[in-house]
Amino acid sequence: MRCILFLFTNLPASIKTSKPPFFLQFLRNPSTMALEWVVLGYAAAAEAVMIILLTLPGLNSLRKGLIAVTTSLLKPFLSVVPFCLFLLMDIYWKYETRPSCESVDCSPSEHLRHQKSIMKSQRNALLIAAALVFYWILYSVTKLVVRVEQLNQRIEKLKNQE
Repeated sequence: MRCILFLFTNLPASIKTSKPPFFLQFLRNPSTMALEWVVLGYAAAAEAVMIILLTLPGLNSLRKGLIAVTTSLLKPFLSVVPFCLFLLMDIYWKYETRPSCESVDCSPSEHLRHQKSIMKSQRNALLIAAALVFYWILYSVTKLVVRVEQLNQRIEKLKNQE
């Protein structure tokens, strides 16, 4: 990746544009989100995918396998809750210790940095809320689907007895 960036930055002046393409801009600063936020984002995405697969109609043949996988993953995904609380405390600490930039003494770059920091904190708080809500929905939907399967088995058992 660095080789691509090196090749682009060492182009002759006649070929080089004023701004590199989007994918090269990302290569220049690949760590736009810290690792913990990426992990939380992937966990929330996995929870959302499992919710969609559990509630999608027409997957009756796969339903038992999906239920088994989801119920086995509920306990490991429970670690998302304390992780979110830790990250929420991190956001609060950064909010409390953030330098204020509301006076006239701030330069435009300091003001922009302050606004970016606020936007990142809001984005991260939304990610925390999404991860917690998705876990709660996944837990509730899984328990409901398991209960429906148990009731369906009980109905089949009663039909077979008659």
